[in-house]
Amino acid sequence: MTSAPHSRSGTSAEMAEGLVLFTAVMLLIAGILDICRGIMAIAKDDIFVVTPGYVFKFDLAGWGWIHLILGVVALAAGIGLFKSQTWARVLGIVVATLLIISNFLSLPYTPVWAVVAIAICVFVIWGLCVAGRDAFTGGAQGKL
Repeated sequence: MTSAPHSRSGTSAEMAEGLVLFTAVMLLIAGILDICRGIMAIAKDDIFVVTPGYVFKFDLAGWGWIHLILGVVALAAGIGLFKSQTWARVLGIVVATLLIISNFLSLPYTPVWAVVAIAICVFVIWGLCVAGRDAFTGGAQGKL
């Protein structure tokens, strides 16, 4: 009795599509979290602690608007990733980078939430950078 040799269960194009799908979902999660954070800050919720003497201190509503706008852009990029759009890949990397910076700068206000958001954005950038070009240029079989 002979058995067929073991082979990988998916092609590289299928793995790239799966990675882009994962990244799109993570970007949507990051966008929703930032929208929620922005709304809470704009509403001046008591959840935020004001840190005295913080160098990058903005008005709480100012931070709220920054996070709200970045969250909406992240949602748009995530939706574009589901359609395998190249512009969404570039926008996703840019908005994830901006989300990392904004979450780092607002770290004293919500430290745990900011660290989680930064980690999500790092996965997004990683996923978008390592996914093959085929996942975005139509060379992969099928759309996401």
